[in-house]
Amino acid sequence: MRSPRTAGLAITGLLAAGLVLAACSGSASTSAPTSAPSAAASAAAPASAAAPASAAAAGSTAVAIKDFAFAPGTATVAPGSTVTWTNDDGAAHTVTFDDGTGSGNLASGATFSRTFDAPGTYAYVCAIHSSMKGEIVVK
Repeated sequence: MRSPRTAGLAITGLLAAGLVLAACSGSASTSAPTSAPSAAASAAAPASAAAPASAAAAGSTAVAIKDFAFAPGTATVAPGSTVTWTNDDGAAHTVTFDDGTGSGNLASGATFSRTFDAPGTYAYVCAIHSSMKGEIVVK
């Protein structure tokens, strides 16, 4: 079993590699939001939902896929931020946005990154396990 420090270093390395690859690619992996951010959307979240990650300057945010859930379920990021999902489950999962774009199947340990440039709310699900839902709020 990895120590928390080793796991943290591994995640940091993966995020750095993902940012380098994203910066070197000739195409952007962004799409239009599914809706503009609104107070009503935030108020509609169930009381048991995890609190959204706070918005920060453009940078990177990690979302874990573990125990058949996305954590955090809602992440709030600044425009230009990159979000990286890591599948920490034993089963394959996907990160599939409402417009049909996404990761494809992510095996255990695999990652997927996407940069969000435009403000809005980007809803996504696991196409294999439809009860798994999340959203990225860009503001």
